[in-house]
Amino acid sequence: MSAPAPERSIELDIGGMTCASCAARIEKKLNRMDGVTASVNYATEKAKVSFQESVTTDDLIAKVVDTGYTAAVHHTEPAKTEKAESDSAPSAADQLRHKLLVTLALAVPVVAMGMFPVLQFTNWQWLSLTLTAPIVVWGGSQFHQAAWVNARHGAATMDTLISLGTVAAFSWSVYALFWGTAGMPGMKHPFSLAIERGDSSSALYFEVAATLITAILAGRYFETRSKEKAGSALRALLELGAKDVSVLRPAASAGSEGGSPRNQEGSRERRDGHLVETRIPIGDLRVGEEFLVRPGEKVATDGIVVNGNSALDMSMLTGESVPVEAGPGDQVVGATVNAGGLLTVRATRIGADTQLAQMAALVEEAQNGKAPVQRLADRVAGVFVPIVIAIAVAALGFWLGTGAAVATAFGAAVAVLIIACPCALGLATPTALLVGTGRGAQLGILIKGPQVLESTRRIDTVVLDKTGTVTTGKMTLAEAIPGAGVDADELLSVAAAVEHGSEHPVAKAVVAGAAERGLGAERVEQFVSHGGKGVQGLVGDRAVVIGRTELLEDWSIPLPESLAEAKIRAERAGRTAIVVAWDGQARGVLVIGDAVKPTSAQAISEMKALGLTPVLLTGDNAATARTVADQVGIERVIAEVLPSDKLDVVKKLQDEGKVVAMVGDGVNDAAALAQADLGLAMGTGTDVAIQAADITLVRDDLRSVPTSITLSRATLRTIKGNLFWAFGYNVAAIPLAAAGLLNPMLAGAAMALSSVFVVSNSLRLRRFRG
Repeated sequence: MSAPAPERSIELDIGGMTCASCAARIEKKLNRMDGVTASVNYATEKAKVSFQESVTTDDLIAKVVDTGYTAAVHHTEPAKTEKAESDSAPSAADQLRHKLLVTLALAVPVVAMGMFPVLQFTNWQWLSLTLTAPIVVWGGSQFHQAAWVNARHGAATMDTLISLGTVAAFSWSVYALFWGTAGMPGMKHPFSLAIERGDSSSALYFEVAATLITAILAGRYFETRSKEKAGSALRALLELGAKDVSVLRPAASAGSEGGSPRNQEGSRERRDGHLVETRIPIGDLRVGEEFLVRPGEKVATDGIVVNGNSALDMSMLTGESVPVEAGPGDQVVGATVNAGGLLTVRATRIGADTQLAQMAALVEEAQNGKAPVQRLADRVAGVFVPIVIAIAVAALGFWLGTGAAVATAFGAAVAVLIIACPCALGLATPTALLVGTGRGAQLGILIKGPQVLESTRRIDTVVLDKTGTVTTGKMTLAEAIPGAGVDADELLSVAAAVEHGSEHPVAKAVVAGAAERGLGAERVEQFVSHGGKGVQGLVGDRAVVIGRTELLEDWSIPLPESLAEAKIRAERAGRTAIVVAWDGQARGVLVIGDAVKPTSAQAISEMKALGLTPVLLTGDNAATARTVADQVGIERVIAEVLPSDKLDVVKKLQDEGKVVAMVGDGVNDAAALAQADLGLAMGTGTDVAIQAADITLVRDDLRSVPTSITLSRATLRTIKGNLFWAFGYNVAAIPLAAAGLLNPMLAGAAMALSSVFVVSNSLRLRRFRG
């Protein structure tokens, strides 16, 4: 019998996780509780928990603490409080950076003295001890603590390997100094001396411990810095909203609210002799109140236009370049930009109910629902570490049982631990990732982390947002269609003269198109803008009218059949068509549209060559989408999709068994980018889309998509190759160490060689050409 549905949900901040297996352990413990369903995200360090009334929040926190980690109920702090805290307290990445720099400064001389005899002055080994001790104790404290927590719960991870290896190397070196022969004055490089004497008690491994901790700290620093950016998509999304608003309130109410009415000439707006304009924080706005939106300002919140006409630039939310006309009775969305006249809007939704807030919730839900990719090294370490420990203990017991000297038995055990020391394993992922991402940056491709690489391996479907991805995303003059007896240049020149007085995006496209053709704009007089319909003015002795057919009808200007057909063709292709008329006659049609990028067709061809199926996704009408798809060679088109439904499209494709990559650039793409198995954001898009994606394509070129997938797959192959050889060297060398055929000194040398191999293998990615 299934348990009743959970009745409450909370989000917990989890502390102390060091790898994906930690998240899996916490999730497993929570889900074992009756009536609890939990999902733990290692990347965001949060747990999303649904539970019944019989379970309390304290029970959940106690269970996490009992597992060996910390937990607290997540609270969304105000932006200024968060900023103040960030200014006063360093982040986890900053703390790791400080620790990394200190350990690096201490490790460099230790490694130099340990590897180059010419630098080994009298009693150099004691200086090495002095410098290495804080590296192992302080620099490696987080690894030792994590290893202890894992040991208490019968688990082993990379932290266990790091702690065991460094402690073994450091402990043996201390033994060799105080009880062996390594502490003698004038002692030189131990390798040749140990080989000559056959004396393992002269070997020092300070450089092994110092190098290992420093290298792993570097990897953890870059990983933590990426994790701290995990929530920046939501912060960037919410930053789009307005911070304050000019609300219309009764004068007495305005004063009691603490607002300050504007007293400058023309800045006070009165309606019915009662309402006064007052500037207030957006958080003080109430449903039902009316507020002003001036040209260039953001709409404060979702609402209905009460008065005024304008065009709204919704590109930051929808990604679509064509502005939306708004007049009395039309609904408007918060965070869109007023590109035209003055609007009075009545608020209908505020706070968490707005479309912007709902989109932020979609992004967060998609990010939390994406299971973290567990690193290959961690998965193997869960089995590898216990085996290594068992072999080391068995070697110690075997040699003691055969009557061998304690130093010989201990040397064999330490050799096993040192040869298993995960220096190469620790370098396998960071070095390949460093070289691969560095090469990607040179090619205009930014890869966020190792989890992204595994996502590229199985991708078979690429969903492409149309506007700004396949197309330029900017309104441009596509065509000037003159009527009978009119020259195209004359048509465009006259139109540009009148449109020069307008701030409408369509007008700007006309003016820019005329400038590109070298046509100068004449002077316009008596300019008048008819909100939502068009403009008019005098150009020389011509009385010019430009805009929709409704405006021409107001002037009783007929539209010839040839121009009417041209206008219909343009609109069927999803473009905006405006009519130009002067002196009582229609003179031509100007077609405004979003042009396809010149490299898009080649990019689609390269995707198909990789075995990928491209899908065009857009909010535009089907005719427009089909036209664009045919130009670039895309067969499958999904059109007329609302911004909030793009996430559902990605989910549906995944339900069909597809492994989906999403390419987009708008805020409306952010949730879909986060939900997709692989999210790619065009660098010319919004910050929200970029933060929600796994890969950012800096160059505004769709060909970067197949290149990024190829590079990611090559980097992943390199990481797997590194891990294979790193483990292979351990598998081959551990039996030799246990048999006493590989003393700790030679084990350290072998470990160093394996690290050199891993780094060299990673450097091959510098030759990647795409």
